[in-house]
Amino acid sequence: MNLHRWIVTALTILLFLGTFLSIIDSAQPPFSCDKLNSQSDSFSFCKTTLPIPARARDLVSRLTIDEKISQLVNTAPAIPRLGIPAYQWWSEALHGVANAGPGITFNGNIRAATSFPQVILTAASFDVHLWYSIGQVVGKEARAVYNEGQATGMTFWAPNINIFRDPRWGRGQETPGEDPMVTGKYAVSYVRGVQGDSFQGGMLNHGELQASACCKHFTAYDLDNWKGITRFSFDARVTEQDLADTFQPPFRSCIQDGQASGIMCAYNRVNGVPPCANHDLLTQTARKQWGFHGYITSDCDAVSIIYEQHKYAGTPEDAVADVLKAGMDVNCGYYLLNYTKSAFLQKKVSESDIDRALHNLFSVRMRLGLFNGDPKKLLYGSIGPDQVCTKEHQELALEAARNGIVLLKNSAKLLPLSKKITSLAVIGPNANNAFVMLGNYQGPPCISVAVYKALQDYVPNAVYHEGCNAVNCTSAAIDDAVNAAKGADYVVLVMGLDQGEETEQLDRESLTLPGQQESLITAVANAANKPVILVLLCGGPVDVSFAKDNPKIGSILWAGYPGQAGGIALSEILFGDHNPGGRLPVTWYPKEFVNIPMTDMRMRPDPSSGYPGRTYRFYNGKKVFEFGYGLSYSTYSYNFVKVAQSTLYLNQLSATAQVTATSSNAARHLAVSEMNRDSCEKAKFSTVVGVENSGDLAGKHPVLLFVRQAKATNGNPIKQLIGFQRVSLDAGAKAEIEFTLSPCEHLSGANEDGLMVIEEGSRYLVVGDKEYPINVVI
Repeated sequence: MNLHRWIVTALTILLFLGTFLSIIDSAQPPFSCDKLNSQSDSFSFCKTTLPIPARARDLVSRLTIDEKISQLVNTAPAIPRLGIPAYQWWSEALHGVANAGPGITFNGNIRAATSFPQVILTAASFDVHLWYSIGQVVGKEARAVYNEGQATGMTFWAPNINIFRDPRWGRGQETPGEDPMVTGKYAVSYVRGVQGDSFQGGMLNHGELQASACCKHFTAYDLDNWKGITRFSFDARVTEQDLADTFQPPFRSCIQDGQASGIMCAYNRVNGVPPCANHDLLTQTARKQWGFHGYITSDCDAVSIIYEQHKYAGTPEDAVADVLKAGMDVNCGYYLLNYTKSAFLQKKVSESDIDRALHNLFSVRMRLGLFNGDPKKLLYGSIGPDQVCTKEHQELALEAARNGIVLLKNSAKLLPLSKKITSLAVIGPNANNAFVMLGNYQGPPCISVAVYKALQDYVPNAVYHEGCNAVNCTSAAIDDAVNAAKGADYVVLVMGLDQGEETEQLDRESLTLPGQQESLITAVANAANKPVILVLLCGGPVDVSFAKDNPKIGSILWAGYPGQAGGIALSEILFGDHNPGGRLPVTWYPKEFVNIPMTDMRMRPDPSSGYPGRTYRFYNGKKVFEFGYGLSYSTYSYNFVKVAQSTLYLNQLSATAQVTATSSNAARHLAVSEMNRDSCEKAKFSTVVGVENSGDLAGKHPVLLFVRQAKATNGNPIKQLIGFQRVSLDAGAKAEIEFTLSPCEHLSGANEDGLMVIEEGSRYLVVGDKEYPINVVI
């Protein structure tokens, strides 16, 4: 039986057992230390007055070596003699509680959960409060599922905070986009919400969790299966400079600020070493440098491929030893179950290596309250089915879709449409498909409304034609679609991609619309009575230059995969009940970008070879749409009201930091690591940006503040996002937004050695079309 068939079979058995057990007792969640069991009184690990580390040590000390080994995999069996139930570490909650992992079932009283937009669209709102609120809902609904006895685990493997480095990546849809700061802030907000922390953080102090969030995939993971090169064998060659300022910052934020209780190490190698076997990455960096307190899981079967595909380990036992000594705690898969005992007998693994992992694992289960007696009598015990799919939760899903959808084109103010129109043709393979709007890692949604069905609320006699045989559009009924368009005053084309075009284990090889979609769109646009509206459902960017430049295509909207309420949100935007304000969290590249190998991990351009670099921070080539681009039915203008300091004398703020220059031509700089916390705090300054809505409609508008250097040298970014805030403005209203800028964080950059430094020289703060000069003196 091959590996993948084994996984499918094992998951099927697990899901069957979960279904069977939930039917037997759907109201009793699994827990330890039942107060009705007198034996519990004799176990120190049941004494809630003791610190969790002491409780975890006591529990582990009571286990036999075989029992210890059995707990090192995601499907951890029960230990009846100690009253410890089985536990499933693998559950998913990327954008709502999902049944993508075996830890959750929806076959009891709870049969659905709120399904938010796929992460890439949620990120387009640039709204940290929204991200936190979504996390809160996900955490609460997760706890409700557990309390109802439909969960065998409360550890959720989300969020995905890898950088959307290449537009072809099939999993880019799962991420907050290409910017490290945005991704880090999303991670912090979402994790705090899921785990039950406050928006500002600091309320948990490694204490009780509502649910456990896990930041993945650590690190530099952004290729799945491209031209036969798979994530299971790919060796990502990454410079220290790119690691320092692109790939690692979101994980540092997730750990230090978000206080995530889980990390997942990735499949790929990074500079020759599999992350799950990298002691420097897992122990030195995550635990010691960043202060991580939690568990580290492998991606599923990532331990087996260390031996079987990477050939990094000489034997299965060596692979087991590598990951345990590196600091990994639990194996999604079976390798540790099968080979840890032999590795132990061969003295490749010590019992202390195993104990270390178990201390982390049981500590997290204890923080979830699963060793404190009946969970229904504890902090989160009152959360039940009545708090799943609530009106408030579904309204938040709708609000997230509204605020994320991006208006890319609106010639002659075609949108919003008049509510008085009586003739509408809705065309396209994504128009009458509610499921496509969910994206991947989805759970069963509370509601399900396709775009066409939602538009019928505005135009009851709207007509629909699929246009293509499927999203891949290998066959298009162009003549029939043209006839439908000719018979209507207005046409909405709902096109794009789906999970058959981009998803896990499936990267794209083209940046254009699949099959005959472009031909269909162009033919319909040419035949229509008025300019048509093009709606794109997709996670990754698509080169739609043909539509951008075609006057017969009056409006273009990108809707990502907008979740359970996406159809409603789109119809509201099209008819003016919501003013769009989303902004692209990724660069949309031209189709020629596919000539660049996806395997080239370099972020920075190389002029000598013509390599253009990646993401808005470094890419110097042609763009279809820029990062941060997004239109509205209103017009917004900006001005710099106040900048507290236009010249920063950093040499006066730190008596210990050494001014250095690598050569006579290089800019002088200070290493951030040599500036103490007080110096960095003293260096902070305030910037106030004025924004005005000069349109006729109220709107929610993200204000993005960038910094750019007068001369981008030494691998510095072309420009860098340093702050963003979303503001609600009535028509004609003004507001002032304050940003607090820290030179140590916002004006620093990584040098070739991966050291964060602040360089002397001129910079500009940039918001919209306005710039303000600042100068750094060292």
